[in-house]
Amino acid sequence: MKQRKLLPALFLAAATGTTPAAAAEIGDAVHGAELFGKECSVCHRIGKGARHSVGPRLNGVFGRRAASLADFSYSKAMKRKGNDGLTWTLETLDAYIENPKALVTGTRMSYRGLAEPQARADLMAYMRDYSDRPQDIPEAEPTARRNAPVLSEEVLALRGDPEFGAYLSAECTTCHQRDGSDQGIPSIASWPQEDFVVAMHAYKQKLRPHPVMQMMAGRLSEEEIAALAAFFATLE
Repeated sequence: MKQRKLLPALFLAAATGTTPAAAAEIGDAVHGAELFGKECSVCHRIGKGARHSVGPRLNGVFGRRAASLADFSYSKAMKRKGNDGLTWTLETLDAYIENPKALVTGTRMSYRGLAEPQARADLMAYMRDYSDRPQDIPEAEPTARRNAPVLSEEVLALRGDPEFGAYLSAECTTCHQRDGSDQGIPSIASWPQEDFVVAMHAYKQKLRPHPVMQMMAGRLSEEEIAALAAFFATLE
């Protein structure tokens, strides 16, 4: 019950100008506090005494590597992103809040996203007040980095040949296990074909950070990606 009373107290502090540290505005922190209560507080806590809930506490999130709090159990997808170097900045948080699954495929976070740019800026302005050094966080209008490729209907409609995909899959299965097991490298068995296609084109267009995957996807044609998607979708 005390945790549920925490947010109104923080909202009052923001409204009266007594937030923990002063920093140049990136949005309306007062409105951000209200948004946090509506959009985030079901799963997350922030502020003095905040603890983990369904999601990790968000104190000091700016400048923190994704999935780096040792006392919280993150999803495998978020751990992979952290290992790939994802760090929470104005830009990456903006992208994640806008569309969590576009930035971190496989995230456990069920939130659909906040479409309005100004609302995201307000929310981050509020969250920034509870960072270690709010005044050091760059003052810049957040702009979501595009992480999902723009693909034509023709590309998404391609139906690959799973037998050809099986032939092409040898390089994939040197790392990704055919039986779906996860040994530090994510399983891609039984992936929905469209998800596979979108992910591979994101690597191909270097919208997702992973040099090896960018190189591998960059060598594949649209037809080859479709064939691999068809093959891996058949694996259980």
